[in-house]
Amino acid sequence: MPQTGIWSGYKMFIREYQASDCKEMAELFYNTVHTVNAKDYSREQLDAWAAGQVDLKKWDQSFQEHFTIVAVDDGIIAGFGDIDKTGYLDRLFVHSEYQGKGIAAAICNRLEAAVQMNIITHASITAKPFFEKRGYKVLKEQRVERQGILLTNFVMVKER
Repeated sequence: MPQTGIWSGYKMFIREYQASDCKEMAELFYNTVHTVNAKDYSREQLDAWAAGQVDLKKWDQSFQEHFTIVAVDDGIIAGFGDIDKTGYLDRLFVHSEYQGKGIAAAICNRLEAAVQMNIITHASITAKPFFEKRGYKVLKEQRVERQGILLTNFVMVKER
């Protein structure tokens, strides 16, 4: 069921994922990583994290298997997120032009409400403060390898 809301002058709605969203979500992912995360990661790390070529079939399958929602503004996907049935919050990305408008919080509220157990996420350096404000605690800092490049992120939990 779509949820409508007003965020800082934007009229948006949040709805469940549709397979036709996948390509636009992959583009949003690439552009968000390369703009929003650029203050915390090197160009080499950004390119390894988001090379610009995701397997759309695998992404669609993952989104279909998870509870996945998108925030839409005038036909444009402004953000998306997904969580699996074990409570793993996999992805949460907001378009660079929609940052700071409460969209990530609105998406996260819906994702968190979809499960009853503790929620685990692997937060980027950039996203860590957002999750901390929501009551997530750092379990550990880790380095993950993508295409031979190490990236720092944080395993975080929100206990229920």
